[in-house]
Amino acid sequence: MKTAVVTDSTAYIPKDVRDRLRIRMIPLSVAFGGETYREEVDISAEQFYEKVKQHKNLPTTSQPAVGEFVELFTSLRDEGYDAVISIHLSSGISGTYQGALTAGNMVDGLKVYAYDSEISCMAQGFYAIEAAKMALDGKTPEEIIARIDEMKKTLRAYFMVDDLAHLQRGGRLTGAQAFIGGLLQIKPLLCFENKVIVPFEKIRTRKKAIKRIEELLAEDAAKGVPLKAAIIHANRPDEAEQWKERLSSLYPNVEFTISYFGPVIATHLGEGALGLTWYQP
Repeated sequence: MKTAVVTDSTAYIPKDVRDRLRIRMIPLSVAFGGETYREEVDISAEQFYEKVKQHKNLPTTSQPAVGEFVELFTSLRDEGYDAVISIHLSSGISGTYQGALTAGNMVDGLKVYAYDSEISCMAQGFYAIEAAKMALDGKTPEEIIARIDEMKKTLRAYFMVDDLAHLQRGGRLTGAQAFIGGLLQIKPLLCFENKVIVPFEKIRTRKKAIKRIEELLAEDAAKGVPLKAAIIHANRPDEAEQWKERLSSLYPNVEFTISYFGPVIATHLGEGALGLTWYQP
């Protein structure tokens, strides 16, 4: 059985990694006024942050059309694939997973397994990378999904934003009313819970928020088992690099990489957001 792996652009997997592992990517889009850009195709993260500075209004985001999924799945079938595992950002914040599910039922001769990562960014990317490696090794879709389900049990992710206003405006923060009225100066730690973004803890400063994320990592790293981790930043490459150096020296059993919040997710988090995700490989 020949299995393809698809994910969407919000996994922010570098193109060279996607190409090497044959991961197909379907893009979400951002729109500034009347101009729409497919992230990772028409606009890079760097270009996006520049554009945000030039526009008064925040961009809007949109998911891929079902027809785009149908087109991609059909081309994979015609390339000789029997099955597709399509891994997407949390269904609690986007309809992308639902689009993959719907399209999968519209293409004959191909078994489509739509998978809700229940998260986004490089945490979702970890699932897609693992799935792709297994697919190249000839593993069955069922074996691959069982492994991703297993990864979900140890995967953790926490992030902070510089300004809660973006999340509030975009309607992507759940159960946050207690944080809002006059409390926009705090730097709450956020996480995904039951597929949506929720406040994890109230924290007053960026420095303390970063320290708290380190403490959460330390709980798992202290067990001595190998971990894979990704530092994710919204246009803060130097800060991410410094954090990586610091954490790498503290936790030799953790393999750190640096990733980023690209246009679609950064629209909701705002520039300056910083996060850390890790799992037990």
